[in-house]
Amino acid sequence: MEKNKVNQFENIHRPEINTNDFGTLAIDLGSSTTVVVFQKENGQPPELLDLPPISRAPGEIPSLIYKSSEKEECYLIGQQVIDLNLINEKEKNLSQDFKRWIGSTKIEPIYDSKIAPEKAGEILIHNIWKKVSEKVNIKRLVLTAPVDTYREYRNWLVNICNSLKVKEIALVDEPTAAAMGAGLKPGSTLLVLDFGGSTIDMSIVALEGGEGQASPIAQLVRFDGNNLEGKSTQVLRTAKVLGKSGLRLGGKDIDRWISHHLLPEEKPTNSILRKAEELKCELSNINIKETLIITKQVQNTNNEEKFLKLSKKGLEDLLIEKGLLKSIEKLFKQTINAAKRNSCELKDLDSVVLVGGGSRIPLIKNYLSDICNSIPFLTPPPIEAIALGALNLTPGVQVKDVLNKGVSLRCWNKKNEKHIWHPLFLAGQTWPTNKPLEIILAASINNQLSIDLIIGEPQEQGSNEIIYINGLPTLQTIESNEKIKKINNTVISIPLDPPGEIGQDCIKLMFNINDHCQLEVKGIDLRNNNEIVIYNLGDIR
Repeated sequence: MEKNKVNQFENIHRPEINTNDFGTLAIDLGSSTTVVVFQKENGQPPELLDLPPISRAPGEIPSLIYKSSEKEECYLIGQQVIDLNLINEKEKNLSQDFKRWIGSTKIEPIYDSKIAPEKAGEILIHNIWKKVSEKVNIKRLVLTAPVDTYREYRNWLVNICNSLKVKEIALVDEPTAAAMGAGLKPGSTLLVLDFGGSTIDMSIVALEGGEGQASPIAQLVRFDGNNLEGKSTQVLRTAKVLGKSGLRLGGKDIDRWISHHLLPEEKPTNSILRKAEELKCELSNINIKETLIITKQVQNTNNEEKFLKLSKKGLEDLLIEKGLLKSIEKLFKQTINAAKRNSCELKDLDSVVLVGGGSRIPLIKNYLSDICNSIPFLTPPPIEAIALGALNLTPGVQVKDVLNKGVSLRCWNKKNEKHIWHPLFLAGQTWPTNKPLEIILAASINNQLSIDLIIGEPQEQGSNEIIYINGLPTLQTIESNEKIKKINNTVISIPLDPPGEIGQDCIKLMFNINDHCQLEVKGIDLRNNNEIVIYNLGDIR
């Protein structure tokens, strides 16, 4: 299969910027590296920002936080931690790989820092903001988020950005950002695999335009309340997400697999994991032989000399044994099935875009090549591709997105006389919705004073989730199609006046998904035609 190179990323502008410049800042917070890109509002090319002493290279900041004082809120950021050789400290003042735990309901023991993941992310973004603000005037901030934890991650970003003095803040999921910046022509449809340090995200995106139509430049979310819809005379152009899925597994988990496979009796220290990462990267070189063994010398916690030895064939066998290819296959099937519900087949894809460090592993690229037949591949630089794509998102245009997991309502089944989960919107449902979904609800007991609305998202049968066994990330298949995860713990009670009687149809509800992917409901009491006030059931993204 022909593998094409995206050239637009090779000419990144790096002129001098000054405090008189106004423009857009894009931040792609990564598990290993956070990318910072700025673009002046006069339309000049994007600039990878050098932010010494925290940046490793222009635009690249290691995602590391170290608390340097127990008594004060004093932190070292990014490259500072590496330069002072604090990354090997045994104390718990170091925070790394914190992105994967932001928004997580449970933090596994492998994250052993005193700094909470959300706090670490906040410190990093606020420090980046402070340093960039000293250089330029930021009129618009674009942030990216992983698919698998989008809702919780979005809420976290909204909260930490409240104190930032910027007019416009936008958010886009990472694979969509990669799609928007992949350099394809308007009217193209593409599959994006984003294999990062802590997540694998996959999506199918249709770029509107072509044949005389306007090209898409997308704005996904506005956080400050100043939505351009209704305030701009420009006709909205859309980039439609046809299907997407994600898994909280990434390159850092592969490093742990390598460490445990080669040194099963040793605790995976930061030093050992970094050497495992180096080994993984070198074995991802397409030009080395499968049988060539690469060796990395490491020291264990007792300062004893140990060796990591592995070949490309050995790495591939390990990844297959751990179920990585099966997981990617399941993500692919979930994504393509959602796209089929939006009238898109595999044959309709114009390109496959690979981003993220994990996409460099030949096994991954070859496997996707096999299941995607003859579809050409695009391989932009994996580190900065998402941030540069996010920077292409400008005000006045919207992305039409889809639900990742769907949403269900817990309600009373009159026929079986028990509570069930009833699907409201399925995975792949586009939002905002064009018309409301109507449902009639009955009372489940006599003299019922209210009807409670509880919503959840179904966990697709056959999909994977990550569990940790003795600190080692392990893929586990979700077997039950009935598994429902409550979206939040909020229960909205709709009063019944007069009280309802068992089996009696009481209220008709109209469910709608608004522009912010929030589930809204309004309705009427069927017994007296009284209107039911509009309730917001929260973000269902």
